[in-house]
Amino acid sequence: MTVTPNSIVTPQTPKSACSTAALTANTTYNPPTITYGLVTAGASGARLTKLQAIPAATVTATQLQVFRSTDAGITRSFAAAALAPAYTMAQTTSPAVTDFGFSDDNPMILKAGEVVYVGVGVSGTWSFIAEWADY
Repeated sequence: MTVTPNSIVTPQTPKSACSTAALTANTTYNPPTITYGLVTAGASGARLTKLQAIPAATVTATQLQVFRSTDAGITRSFAAAALAPAYTMAQTTSPAVTDFGFSDDNPMILKAGEVVYVGVGVSGTWSFIAEWADY
């Protein structure tokens, strides 16, 4: 996108993703061994304003991990984490939603084509929900 000096550049294309996956534990951080690509920024970059996870099965307490890559996943850098509580899946309970803290006031700014990956510290099935907007 062409930018005019002294003009504001705002996100133009809202996007969202929700993906459920049975993830194997990622126990290394540099480089991570097991991650799952969730968000890819557009050609002019993006603003990630929501990233949450909810258990999709019985899980133990675990660290949920966020990694970033500007080279299609060859190099993935540890960028954020959140602790999710244990939960026993039942039809009469509500699982806790784990929020990574991104918002309009606290976005993760992504470069053009940058990919956000997620991982878990303890194997389990999780749904990850993301909202972002491409510039």
